[in-house]
Amino acid sequence: MPEPTKKEENEVLAPAPAPPREEPNKEKEARTSPAKEWSVGESPAGEEQDKQNANNQLSTLFVEKPQGGTVKVGENITFIAKVKAEDLLRKPTIKWFKGKWMDLASKAGKHLQLKETFERHSRVYTFEMQIIQAKENYAGNYRCEVTYKDKFDSCSFDLEVHESTGTTPSIDIRSAFKRREVKQQEEVPEVDVWELLKNAKPSEYEKIAFQYGITDLRGMLRRLKRMRRVEKKSAAFAKILDPAYQVDKGGRVRFAVELADPKLEVKWYKNGQEIRPSTKYIFEHKGCERIMFINNCVLTDDSEYYVTAGEDKCSTELFVREPPVLVTKQLEDTRAYCGDRVELECEVSEDDAHVKWFKNGEEIIPGPRSRHYIKVDGKKHILVIEEATKADTAEYSVMTTGGQSSAKLSIDLKPLKILTPLTDQTVNPGKEICLKCEISENLSGKWTKNGLPIQESDRLKIVHRGRIHKLVVTNALVEDEGDYVFAPDAYSVILPAKVHVIDPPKINLDGLDADNTVTVIAGNKLRLEIPISGEPPPKAIWSRADKAIMEGSSRIRAEHHPDSTTLVIDVAEKDDSGVYHINLKNEAGEAHAAITIKVVDVPDPPVAPSVTHVGDDWCAMNWEPPLYDGGSPLLGYFIERKKKQSSRWMRLNFDLCKETTFEPKKMIEGVAYEVRIFAVNAVGLSKPSMPSKPFVPLAVTSPPTLLAVDSVTDTTVTMKWRPPDHIGAAGLDGYVLEYCFEGTDSWIVANTELIEKTKFTITGLPTDARIFVRVKAVNAAGASDPKYYSQPILVKEIIEAPKIRIPRHLKQTYIRRVGEAINLVIPFQGKPRPELTWKKDGAPIDKNQINIRNSETDTIIFIRKAERSHSGKYDLQVKVEKYVETASIDIQVVDRPGPPQSVKINDVWGENVALSWLPPKDDGNTAITGYTIQKADKKSMEWFTVIEHYHRTSATITELVIGNEYYFRVFAENMCGLSEDVTMTKESAVIAKDGKIYKNPVYEEFNFTEAPMFTQPLVNTYAIAGYNATLNCSVRGNPKPKITWMKNKVAIVDDPRYRMFSNQGVCTLEIRKPSPYDGGTYSCKAVNDLGAVEIDCKLEVKGGLSFCRLLLQGVPPNVIDSYLRNLHSSNPEEY
Repeated sequence: MPEPTKKEENEVLAPAPAPPREEPNKEKEARTSPAKEWSVGESPAGEEQDKQNANNQLSTLFVEKPQGGTVKVGENITFIAKVKAEDLLRKPTIKWFKGKWMDLASKAGKHLQLKETFERHSRVYTFEMQIIQAKENYAGNYRCEVTYKDKFDSCSFDLEVHESTGTTPSIDIRSAFKRREVKQQEEVPEVDVWELLKNAKPSEYEKIAFQYGITDLRGMLRRLKRMRRVEKKSAAFAKILDPAYQVDKGGRVRFAVELADPKLEVKWYKNGQEIRPSTKYIFEHKGCERIMFINNCVLTDDSEYYVTAGEDKCSTELFVREPPVLVTKQLEDTRAYCGDRVELECEVSEDDAHVKWFKNGEEIIPGPRSRHYIKVDGKKHILVIEEATKADTAEYSVMTTGGQSSAKLSIDLKPLKILTPLTDQTVNPGKEICLKCEISENLSGKWTKNGLPIQESDRLKIVHRGRIHKLVVTNALVEDEGDYVFAPDAYSVILPAKVHVIDPPKINLDGLDADNTVTVIAGNKLRLEIPISGEPPPKAIWSRADKAIMEGSSRIRAEHHPDSTTLVIDVAEKDDSGVYHINLKNEAGEAHAAITIKVVDVPDPPVAPSVTHVGDDWCAMNWEPPLYDGGSPLLGYFIERKKKQSSRWMRLNFDLCKETTFEPKKMIEGVAYEVRIFAVNAVGLSKPSMPSKPFVPLAVTSPPTLLAVDSVTDTTVTMKWRPPDHIGAAGLDGYVLEYCFEGTDSWIVANTELIEKTKFTITGLPTDARIFVRVKAVNAAGASDPKYYSQPILVKEIIEAPKIRIPRHLKQTYIRRVGEAINLVIPFQGKPRPELTWKKDGAPIDKNQINIRNSETDTIIFIRKAERSHSGKYDLQVKVEKYVETASIDIQVVDRPGPPQSVKINDVWGENVALSWLPPKDDGNTAITGYTIQKADKKSMEWFTVIEHYHRTSATITELVIGNEYYFRVFAENMCGLSEDVTMTKESAVIAKDGKIYKNPVYEEFNFTEAPMFTQPLVNTYAIAGYNATLNCSVRGNPKPKITWMKNKVAIVDDPRYRMFSNQGVCTLEIRKPSPYDGGTYSCKAVNDLGAVEIDCKLEVKGGLSFCRLLLQGVPPNVIDSYLRNLHSSNPEEY
């Protein structure tokens, strides 16, 4: 193949001055630093600065950069980049580019996939770009950029794509930058793209790039800009490289320089990497001329080249062009009708080629809602137009990088015939109007009335059925008169008709009240417009008191229009109130109406309010209504309040106050206030009234609480109480205690001075006298209401009968194990100090074994280490003079049981052994809960448990090994555990190898049915008010009995204060937070088919509740009142 010249290879040799000679250190820096990419318009000074910034940020983010590679056509290749995430708070942003500006994120799909992963252990982000089924046009320079906040890193790499067969296809190199016609029969002269770009405007760059197959336009422009720089003359080169070369893909290019000294060593570089001789790169020396050939040029060869000789160098740019895409099948002229689907089809020479469609010279860009869209099927490209319209008639063209084709599209309308035209109609009001027509095509259309579109409503219906169009108006009105037109869509044909409606005059007063009254505010302008109707339009006359109101410019005048008549009053006055008449008349009849006009105003301000009562944060006030209500009834009043020293009024009610009294609240005690009133009617708000006289909220405290007797002697009574619930801002200065003798009304002050304590002793009282006592709280506002003691107090020392309060857990048997400590505290009451006596099983307690400690309020029984001999019934007696109170406590000390008696082998058959034994003599002072059976082979004598928690005294041991000999032993078990000793069979059981015939014994069927029976009865119980109480019992029976709980013989059903449980025969009734009202007799009834049984107990609730809490629990008020009265009289010291 002959060596191509520059013109033969379509190379653009843009003449440019020789490159300047650079200093050695700068040349070395240029060799080691990566190439910097430029955007259009950057200056050389900016290039140097960008190179410096790139060096500063070199490899700040990448830990592994993607490397260039080679792949055959149809194979896959993956490029990997890794970024360390130790110092990054979020994921970095990565972009993949082809060339200098093509972002590959938008190209991801069948042949390109982008992936990203994150390894948590190494904290490394991995980004992958996989190219699937590579093609030749995928070759080129690629770039990966990663950014994070102010950090930036980038890396460039090359991809080479070779034919799979290893042979280079025959490509017409000259056609790469040639503009071809559609038929490609005539070749146009060669075009120098570099010259075009140099001389073209920036707005034409994109168009030139598409026409001549330039994929990396931005990179090409940056390199073009670098070419324009003037290089300095070089002493080493007599002739340097041209500024740029260009070659078609697959072609051959020749670089040549001429040296001043042939002895100088020459090195060739591509993008800073030295080029070694190969089949692709061929070097020749001809005297002083140094030549490099690049064979079979591909897209990756598109880059910067330079040659060095000693310290000097010269550079050039090589551009590789792809072959153009040709149009192989032309567009054809097409005709269609409106509404059809149109397809314009062509074929190109390459699959998935970039093709542009144009309509009348403007590019077609399909959108999501566009009727135009483009289908691509290999080499076929189809422009689809859905529901074609007249506007789609145009010349359509398709353009590729190597050709174009055009065709005309004509959209026509189908001819339309009018089969039935519209007819004119004359109707009366209330009748139906029906306009009907028929056309030859099933088309939609538009109805208009007097040139305006008609909208459907409940009265007006538009009907379209096939070729028939109807407009139906039910209940015709005068306004339905006019010129109606039906116009079919897409045609210039119209079908007209006239409708005429005649009607007598009418006055429309629907906008007025039921009594035709119009209210206007004094001083405002009234414009009362009354709609009227009639055909022809009637004549209207307004009058008042038989005097006609004329048109003109007076204050009261009339205005007339075809569809309305108006009464105008410019400035309404009170005297304008009255009845106004309207008369209508036309040739079809007459109409008359009367309208009442009422002029109203805001009311007068009320008189100043008066404050009648004051409290701690409230007051009571009243006022008189205003003298004039403005001609409209008063709707209510607004009240405002302010502090005397302030000028800011605050609204107290947002809803109108209907009465002439009000109670302002939430005021501050001790602060002076004033109030005022506004009257409100339908017109508005009156002026405020004069402020009231200043007043100061100040109130006494609430009465003291919980007045009770602390102690009584023969001459004194000591009372105690609690402070008032509410004291207020005036504070509390002290208390005054007063008493009076029974039968008199004279109250005597017990303390001459105020006392601050809540306890005081009244002295000097006669013995056996009865007195009433009350106490008052005193502050700056005066004395509070008195708190009375509910009943007279006898002045005599009181003997308090003894009471023993057994704790709840001691009301049942108190169980402890041997060796555990017993420490029981039993509180009691009584005055003077009672005498206590303890007995065990009716005999005095041995104080050497049991310690008894007594105090004024309780007694303690203490046993350091319990023994079984300590079990028994302990009786406590509390005595105060002649009053005696007793209580009993059952203590049970339990221990492990003894071993069972005489374990016997009753029978041996097959693999089974029947055992029986007798219960132990010593049950450990508690019931036996079961037995544990173990077996041992005679040879090993290792014991294994066979059965645990067994309740019977006989058992059958199965699945024994034939031929072995076994011993058996049995443990007894109670609540303390297994017995320490064990009883073993004296004889062994031999499991014979010879089988024996076993006859199953015949058992009579056992009747398990049983009438209900309580195994554990209910126990009388004491409960504390406010703490949950439970009643327990156990019952058995078969079938399972139905359990019913009752209080005072009344069944408890659906009461939220009670919860009932039943588990394994144990029945429980839980009473939630009981009150004294819940005391009484509780019964538990069990019923099944064989009978019924009932058991009851008494529940006493100790402790008191307030009237409010009992009422909240649903207790009737009369029951609460009688209960509290009885409770106070029976036990005044507690309540």
